[in-house]
Amino acid sequence: MKYCAFLRGVNVKGTAMKMAEVIEVFKNTGVKNVSSVLATGNILFDSEENPEKLKAILEKSLSDYFNYEAFLFIKTEEEIKQILATSPFEKAENFHIYSFICENSNENILLEEFKKMNHQKGEEAKIINQNFYWKIVKGNTLESEFGKVLGKKAFKDIFTSRNINTIEKIVNNFN
Repeated sequence: MKYCAFLRGVNVKGTAMKMAEVIEVFKNTGVKNVSSVLATGNILFDSEENPEKLKAILEKSLSDYFNYEAFLFIKTEEEIKQILATSPFEKAENFHIYSFICENSNENILLEEFKKMNHQKGEEAKIINQNFYWKIVKGNTLESEFGKVLGKKAFKDIFTSRNINTIEKIVNNFN
């Protein structure tokens, strides 16, 4: 089965990783056809193992090799294609659209946090098929109230986010 592992916190706040090294760590766990998409911790690979077992093995291997507490989220090729296909927002030149990769219905936590915030003009969030999507004016991601909440350490094992353009690149790399 084809998967993508989405690593959280890669190449931000002092956690520097070369994707070539990340790929080697993945290969050393026995997964096949390993490649990366961009330098933001999107690792494509093949494996017959189930996602829960893969998550545990890969997080431990990354933590040991890079000497940090690794968090990652694994989605199948079909799940990622669904994320892209069901995005509720049309691409627009002056907006970013983010998809949040989470597990165990944690998308509901994100929506509850979003509802508590004041929002900027045009800022929206929706859940479609257990996927949380957020639209924000370009340049305002980190300044928005919701954007500031996203970096909380309490959320480190709950989700990671990717721009919808990155999701599209990942889908294109599966083909």
